[in-house]
Amino acid sequence: MSSELSTLAAAVLLALFAGAGSKGGGSSSSGDGAGGEEAAFAEARARMVETQIVARGVRDPRVLDAMRAVPRHRFVPEHLRDAAYDDSPLPIDFGQTISQPYIVAAMTEALRPAPGDVVLDVGTGSGYQAAVLARLVKRVISIEILAPLAERARATLAELGVDNVEVRVGDGWQGVPAGAPYAGILVAAAPDVVPPALLEQLAVGARLVIPVGDSYDQELRIVTRTARGYETETLFGVRFVPLVPGEDER
Repeated sequence: MSSELSTLAAAVLLALFAGAGSKGGGSSSSGDGAGGEEAAFAEARARMVETQIVARGVRDPRVLDAMRAVPRHRFVPEHLRDAAYDDSPLPIDFGQTISQPYIVAAMTEALRPAPGDVVLDVGTGSGYQAAVLARLVKRVISIEILAPLAERARATLAELGVDNVEVRVGDGWQGVPAGAPYAGILVAAAPDVVPPALLEQLAVGARLVIPVGDSYDQELRIVTRTARGYETETLFGVRFVPLVPGEDER
């Protein structure tokens, strides 16, 4: 009888320890799941850089490092996160999009950002482009005409600890004169002509990287301000959403 009781007690204790281990394991598994998800995103991000960006000719190591570091999945709607590192733009509400990763990298490289620069980002959208630029320059001023998108971008950037981006609500056609002249201006939506205000806000020697054209025929341009005026170079054809005009441009 005593032996049976000892066996029963041992079985109870074993069950209790197994239950405790199972509970702890469940908690650990949950943590591993979150960590595993982030690891999977990081792997997808590294693959994105090699197959979509390096393979197409982007070479600036600082730009490539920024593209590897910024978590693009945090800037897209939650139901689209599994597609965050695909070779395509994605919708972000209000008829706007987050640009294809390669286009973000190519435009960033074309801007030639330097660590001490203050740059203007026109068309904040999700805030992804601003987050990439933030790793490469001293300060980013980003302007978005749609207040809900601006608020969401601010929140995402704050959650990620990005503290050198100022997101403003305003008309991208007019830029942000208060911060001019800029060491570079990058525009993530397409006007039908280059806005004169953006040209005026460039520092001498600085570049404006901008898609220009209508809904069916757009080209990516680099406009460089020189001591004698402006020089324009065309890179390749693109397809962006229109640069939403303010009241003065309608």
